[in-house]
Amino acid sequence: MKMAKRKNKKKQQEEELLIDLAEKQEQAKEYYQRNQMLILGALFGFVFLFGGWYVYKNLIKAPQEKEASAQLYGAENQFLKDSFALALTNPGGEYPGLLEVIDEYSGTNAGNLANYYAGVCYLNLGQYAKAIEYLEDFSPAGSVTPSTTLGLLGDAHSELNDMDKALSYYKQASDKATNEVVTPYYLLKAGMLMEKQGKKDDAISMYEKIKSEYPKSIQGTTIDKYIARVSNR
Repeated sequence: MKMAKRKNKKKQQEEELLIDLAEKQEQAKEYYQRNQMLILGALFGFVFLFGGWYVYKNLIKAPQEKEASAQLYGAENQFLKDSFALALTNPGGEYPGLLEVIDEYSGTNAGNLANYYAGVCYLNLGQYAKAIEYLEDFSPAGSVTPSTTLGLLGDAHSELNDMDKALSYYKQASDKATNEVVTPYYLLKAGMLMEKQGKKDDAISMYEKIKSEYPKSIQGTTIDKYIARVSNR
């Protein structure tokens, strides 16, 4: 008798499950019918956006990047030879200068890199405000370039006698990278500027950091003389 009851109960549960599934399917069908245009519109919208992204990336962006990189060659070549004025506007041949590459290919990696080159060129040509303008437009990547860009901004502001801003950039540059070449270089620059401003304790702090954390760096091998100089003042 009990077995028969259990079988009946199990059968009842199975029937309820089937009824529930049928109701869910019917509800889903009704929902689709009510919102058919909305669902199809969203689907087509996704397909359209994906297709647009694919076309842009492979048929527009990639060729543009390749062309921009090729156009940068002449200016880059002059830059590497320290011919900064020529790199900016007249690298020779059919190649455009850095400023033209920036204008024509602003959304490309080459156009972005041209901002960095232009900033360095203007810095070396003594046009510090323009150097700042182009360096600020540059978007650095990697582990070293962000730090060197901040350091160059510090140099430009230092040349403009804006020492507080220069110091801020040198400190940011030393914090941005952690390696034996870049970090102690900007720690030393920050310390020397602090020393010039009469901030003895802050300067010693920068020098001591070089001594303790980067003793094998170029700056680390001679840092004792800086510490001694400030301590004896």
